[in-house]
Amino acid sequence: MKTVYGQDFENKEWKERMQAITFSLNTVLDADYTKANKQLIQIVDAFKQQGGGGIAHIFLPDYIAQYGINHFKDAVKALEHTTQFISCEFAVRPFLLQYPDAMLQQMIKWSAHKSHAVRRLASEGARPRLPWAMALPAYKKDPQPLLPLLENLITDTHEWVRLSVANHLNDISKDHPGVFLQIAAKWKGKTKEIDAIIKHASRTLLKAGNPEILQLFNLDDAGLALSKFKVVTPEIKVGEYLTFEFTVTNTNAAAKHLRLEYAIYYQKSKGHLTKKVYKISERSLQPGEKLSIIRRQSFKPITTRVFHKGLHKVAVIVNGKESGAKAFQLL
Repeated sequence: MKTVYGQDFENKEWKERMQAITFSLNTVLDADYTKANKQLIQIVDAFKQQGGGGIAHIFLPDYIAQYGINHFKDAVKALEHTTQFISCEFAVRPFLLQYPDAMLQQMIKWSAHKSHAVRRLASEGARPRLPWAMALPAYKKDPQPLLPLLENLITDTHEWVRLSVANHLNDISKDHPGVFLQIAAKWKGKTKEIDAIIKHASRTLLKAGNPEILQLFNLDDAGLALSKFKVVTPEIKVGEYLTFEFTVTNTNAAAKHLRLEYAIYYQKSKGHLTKKVYKISERSLQPGEKLSIIRRQSFKPITTRVFHKGLHKVAVIVNGKESGAKAFQLL
């Protein structure tokens, strides 16, 4: 505690705090990493007795990543044990970089582990585009080595593992849509749980209107008539809401699956527009049924987007097909 607070702890950001605790832990554990590794496992067990793990315990996997990187076998034991208390998805990535073959084979073994937390680590830790994590360029370039691992986990019984598999597959779809489409075509229709994985993993390609993924989910706009599309607020100010409305009618003689989205074309600082797609809903539309939608889109300032005044556009997307965009002004 003295070492932690002796590093100007109160003025550090959260990641710096984690690193400060990791450094301090290293000063009191054994200098021999093999012995320190056993001490760390005892510490994890002591925390387990106190209750569930949370973000405050993130220094435990960070210690393994920082000080166990040159002690593969010991570190693997610690990762397997610790992730059952606090996820080691970030800590495992330096090992994938330094020991790519050995670590991947270990993760494939973990995909059959009795603990769902370890099985989840096998998927989450190897994600090509894991947010806020160390990059894995090799898997972004070629995800094929990851497929045996995902094949083992796609039928997993635990929801957390299946969600990780879906996010992992979505990562792959961004760089290698063809690889993902082969997996989706192979597994779709096997079980409702696998179908849920494939659907969630398809979200990037669905938003992009990828023709093959639309075909896989039988999404076409035949007989779906868009009408009364209107921008209710043609001029808005930053902080206000864009409001638009439209109606979709199923003119087919049979029910039709309907996926509704809309695209906002945002004005950028250099005068060009960039598109972002938002989902409205997905449902079945009966023969002759009409669905009227009124939608509001916030233009309140947020940290992840800077709004620029001028021309913007909004378009409705029906089963992947985009309508003609309508303009509005941001003042």
